[in-house]
Amino acid sequence: MKVLGIESSCDETGVALVEALGSQLPVLRGQALHSQVEMHQAYGGVVPELASRDHIRRVLPLARHALAEAGWTVEDVDVVAYTRGPGLAGALLVGAGVACALGASLGKPVLGVHHLEGHLLSPFLSADPPSFPFVALLVSGGHTQLMRVEGVGRYELLGETIDDAAGEAFDKSAKLLGLGYPGGPALSRTAQGGSGTAFKLPRPLLHSGDLDFSFAGLKTAVLTQAKKLGDELGARTADLAASTEAAIVEVLVKKSLAALDRTGEKRLVVAGGVGANRVLREQLNAACAKRGVRVHYPELHLCTDNGAMIAMAAAMRLQAGMQEATTVYAFDVKPRWPLAEV
Repeated sequence: MKVLGIESSCDETGVALVEALGSQLPVLRGQALHSQVEMHQAYGGVVPELASRDHIRRVLPLARHALAEAGWTVEDVDVVAYTRGPGLAGALLVGAGVACALGASLGKPVLGVHHLEGHLLSPFLSADPPSFPFVALLVSGGHTQLMRVEGVGRYELLGETIDDAAGEAFDKSAKLLGLGYPGGPALSRTAQGGSGTAFKLPRPLLHSGDLDFSFAGLKTAVLTQAKKLGDELGARTADLAASTEAAIVEVLVKKSLAALDRTGEKRLVVAGGVGANRVLREQLNAACAKRGVRVHYPELHLCTDNGAMIAMAAAMRLQAGMQEATTVYAFDVKPRWPLAEV
């Protein structure tokens, strides 16, 4: 089974091809990705209309590139998968429309995929794939969730953010510090030159006794500290960035360890854009090594949004018999779509 996956939920256009052979894990055969970061930098964030228009320009050339890398023709594709949600409505419609038009023209079935399930299953594309069951820390954009994963489509929500997610805390704090867009990577780079203990910032819900997250208060604390520094902020930006990163990472690490304790699992999967953070990886690796817990991550280039995770999720759902692709080419998208509804 050969699956073509299209990702267009926000500011990356991704197309990829995976092949599933029997019951073996699907294998990535070709991929192409375009990031809109440079286009949105002038505005300090994603402009939905510009994102949608750029997806229209990019998706077909990227599909040709991925097919060439795989050595396939478009007629070789058995299933066309696309991100159905969550995400920006206009951006999602581009990928869904192209996928369904392509499926109809080829007479091949299509399958809408949940964006977060794509991230959740992306570590199966790595050189060290996990095995079920495991605890998953999903830290992608506006989502921070802990889940117990028993298999494809079998997800138990353990905890989630009640306001700002970790990715939003990185991005909003970076904006307050004048670090530009995208904020998360900029803050992490700046933090490398600072001290994580320079400022005492809050760790919201760290001792709440549950597995939920809250980062809105941290953002407010960063703003308050920046105002206190006034003209000194420029000289202390690296310290404040490092202290912000340390606060976010400590919460993520301790909540993940609590989830492992609560479930008794000995395997942790970290997925989503924040999963690329160097400090988070170092601290999780060290803490889990002491407990005899294996930690799995997607490859760094697969942490951000990409077509490979969408093709992979579709292939794994089809293999597991969790869903059937359809030749009904009418489509809709779900800008808000809880993973629990999959």
